[in-house]
Amino acid sequence: MEARVKWIEGRTFLGETGSGHAVVMAGSSEGKDAVGASPMEMILLGLGGCATYDLIHILERGRENISDCDVEITSVRADEDPKVFTKIHLHFKVVGQGLNEKKVARAVELSAEKYCSASAMLSKTADITHDYEVVDTAT
Repeated sequence: MEARVKWIEGRTFLGETGSGHAVVMAGSSEGKDAVGASPMEMILLGLGGCATYDLIHILERGRENISDCDVEITSVRADEDPKVFTKIHLHFKVVGQGLNEKKVARAVELSAEKYCSASAMLSKTADITHDYEVVDTAT
């Protein structure tokens, strides 16, 4: 796996993946005026994408009728440099028809604790917790 980051101007950067995808990033000091996510926000997005990918894959393999899934991620960073993540919480919202809550709970656990590579890396510095809610569209 390869990637490249090019400085555009100011505190704006263009990230390009080896597979040909691009994303604009900006320094965190620019806040809401930034033209892209900060690199640390990208790490949270990567964690969320990795964990959600695994969750959906596990549920589909288990023949669960999942129609939607999202994860809200909250975090705390250290006060001093390097300002690593010290706490991260993932809240999954799993939507589908007649979902088996025990299977959803197991899939969340497997994703967070076994399969998600991003979670495994970040857990070296951060306490990562997770929970979920199931929304049944059958009612």
